[in-house]
Amino acid sequence: MAEAFIYDHVRTPRGKGKADGSLHEVTAVRLAETTLRAVQKRNGLDPKLVDDVVLGCVDPVGEASGDIARSAAIAAGFGESVPGIQINRFCASGLDAVAFGAAQVMAGQKDIVIGGGVESMSRVGMGASGMLPAVDPSVAIPSYFSPQGVAADLIATKYGFTRDDVDAFAVESHKRAAKAWAEGRFAKSVVPVRDVNGLTILGKDETIRPNTDMQTLGGLKASFAMMGEQGGFNAVAIQGHPEVETITHVHHAGNSSGIVDGAAAVLVGNKAAGRKAGLKPRARIRGFASLGSDLALVLTGPVDVTEKLLARTGMSIKDIDLIEINEAFSAVVLRYLQAFDLDPGRVNVNGGAIAMGHPLGATGAMILGTVIDELERRDLSTGLVTLCVAHGMGTAMIVERV
Repeated sequence: MAEAFIYDHVRTPRGKGKADGSLHEVTAVRLAETTLRAVQKRNGLDPKLVDDVVLGCVDPVGEASGDIARSAAIAAGFGESVPGIQINRFCASGLDAVAFGAAQVMAGQKDIVIGGGVESMSRVGMGASGMLPAVDPSVAIPSYFSPQGVAADLIATKYGFTRDDVDAFAVESHKRAAKAWAEGRFAKSVVPVRDVNGLTILGKDETIRPNTDMQTLGGLKASFAMMGEQGGFNAVAIQGHPEVETITHVHHAGNSSGIVDGAAAVLVGNKAAGRKAGLKPRARIRGFASLGSDLALVLTGPVDVTEKLLARTGMSIKDIDLIEINEAFSAVVLRYLQAFDLDPGRVNVNGGAIAMGHPLGATGAMILGTVIDELERRDLSTGLVTLCVAHGMGTAMIVERV
C-alpha cells in the first residue's frame, strides 16, 4: 500500500457568520476557490495533475449546492479534467475529506488529491439542509436525539465540570488564539480573501476577543436551559444516562464554538507523484478512523475514536506530541483531557473554535493544518486531530512530520 503525504495546506481567515461579518458578501464557492488557487499557485502545481478535489460541506444547499467541490475547481481554473466530490459527516467533514482522498492515494487509485472543506454560515444558515433525527420520531427516539448544547451540558454534569470550569477554558482559548496571531503563528497558512480588485476583504480571524475574562462570561445566561427544561430534551438525555438525576446547564455563546465562514484546502499525494511535481512533503498520514459513539452524550466521540485509532496504529497517547480537538463546546475538550489525563499544554495550543469559530465543513481541514504548522514550529514529530460529530460520532487522524 502506498503512503499518503501532506505537501501543503492553506485556509482562509474565519469571518463572523452573520450579516455584518466581513465575509458575508463572499459566496461559499468563492471561499473554496480562494484556497484551491492558493495551493496551486504557491506550489507551482499543474492543476491537471490533481486527480480529485474532495470538499466537506455540511449544508450543501442553495448557492453551496450542486457538488461545490467540482464548481470550486472550475472556478479556480483547474480545467475540465479535474473532478470534484462533496462529502458530509457534519463537523468532521473537512478532516474526512482529507482522509477520503488519502485513502484513494494509499490504495493506488489516485496520485494527487486536494481535500478540505468550506462553509458560508452567514449566507447558508446552519441547518439549512435539514436534520432528519430532529423531525423523524422513528430516528429520534432510539437515538435519544437532543440539541448538541443540551448534550454538552449532560457531559459537563456527568463528568463534573462546573460553570467556572467551562468558562475558564473559553477564556484560555481566546488568550491562546490572540497570542498565536500576535506571534505570527498562522501567517504561513492563512490566505486573505480578496475582492475582484485585489483588495483584502479579510486577512485575520474575526471573532477572537483577547479581553475575554471570567467576569464577562459570568454575565451570560446558559443558552440551553429553556430548550432542555421546557422542550423536554433534559428528560430525553437523562433517559440515555439515568445515573444523572438533573442536568446543570453551563454552556452559552461564550464557551461554545462560534458561527463563522471559511474554507481550507490540503494537498495530499504519494511520494512518486510529489517528486515528479517538485513538491516537498511536510507530513505523512499515519492513520485515520471514524466511529459511532454514545448517542445521548453525542459529543464524546473524540475519546472513543482516539482509542480506536491508537490501537489501529499500535501507538499510545504518550506517542502524540500535540493534539487538536475541535472546541465545539468547552466540555468536549475538558472530557477529552480528563479521559486521557492530558497536560493541557499539549492540546489546542493556539486556541480553538471557541475563539476563532467553527465553519462546519472546513474546520477539520483547518485544525489539521494548524497541528502540522505547530509541529514544525516546535520541532516536534507527531500530531493527532479529532472532532466530535453530530448524531454521536467521532473522527480522528494522526500525522507525522517528514
